[in-house]
Amino acid sequence: MFRCSSGKPGRWWHLLQTAVWVALTSACVAHAQTYPAKPIRMIVPSAAGGNADIIARITAEGMSKGLGQQVYVDNQVGGRNILGTNLVAKAVPDGYTLLAAASTHAVSPSLYKLPYDTIRDFAPISMIGSAPLLLVAYPGLPANSIKELIALDRSKPGTINYASAGTGSPANLGGELLNMMAGIKLVHVPYKATAQGNTDTMSGVVQLSFPAASSLLPFVRSGKLKALGVSSLERSPLMPDIPTIAETVPGYEIRLWNSVLTTGGTPKPVITRLNGELIKAVNLPDIKGKLIAAGVDIATTTPEALGTYIEAEVKKWAKVVKDANITPDD
Repeated sequence: MFRCSSGKPGRWWHLLQTAVWVALTSACVAHAQTYPAKPIRMIVPSAAGGNADIIARITAEGMSKGLGQQVYVDNQVGGRNILGTNLVAKAVPDGYTLLAAASTHAVSPSLYKLPYDTIRDFAPISMIGSAPLLLVAYPGLPANSIKELIALDRSKPGTINYASAGTGSPANLGGELLNMMAGIKLVHVPYKATAQGNTDTMSGVVQLSFPAASSLLPFVRSGKLKALGVSSLERSPLMPDIPTIAETVPGYEIRLWNSVLTTGGTPKPVITRLNGELIKAVNLPDIKGKLIAAGVDIATTTPEALGTYIEAEVKKWAKVVKDANITPDD
């Protein structure tokens, strides 16, 4: 660098910095004014037909209407959702590659070695919404509430088990969080699929299951399972008669949430545009109806609020994973 005799940067350097800043700002503004000029890719890092995929497709449909360009869903499956997520982390930060992020996004850093930084490499756009888990029991279990379940387990510690879709799954995390906060010892029984664990709960092979609330509500209504509590802080509009776990264990909460992120470093005007279009999209009557039918409690956010929430989720589940000594299945 050339310097003047005082040892401080010369006037030309300050002028150059100003020129570069003006050029970059102008480029960002121009990009935002023409954005989007082509279709937008929304990567779902899990298989087609799953809950995250369904919610992403509904949201993409609504966003396409407002943006004037197609938002198309691309399922990139592999590496415990890491493959697709990494594609977004490494994409050009121009707003043309989005990530349909689920709650597992905040758990992965505690379980796996990742090729990306869960916070730094992504730019939050908005939350779509969330859904609680529902703790259900085999009808023959002699406990009809969370309070009775806690008392029963304390009288016979280690004899009551719960099914999940595998180690590190939301049900596993929810069960271990309940163990920690209630001082009990429910035993984890991992399955390869949620459906098999639910079936075994109905037959009494396992005593408890912890699926997404909406998925087993028909079986609760028919008496094939009994509901002990929902995992949200407030009662679910879908089942207002079922108490929350937090009514017995204050502060207990785990939710399956879905959001949209993009690549870190994406220009702020583009983020603002995407945030506004997503919020408008999920409140369109037809889109909103489809999301509610999929079990989503719609709750959009600012980009900043979503970023703060994800950071808090990362810290929360890191503690649970560590304290419960949870290690992923091979």
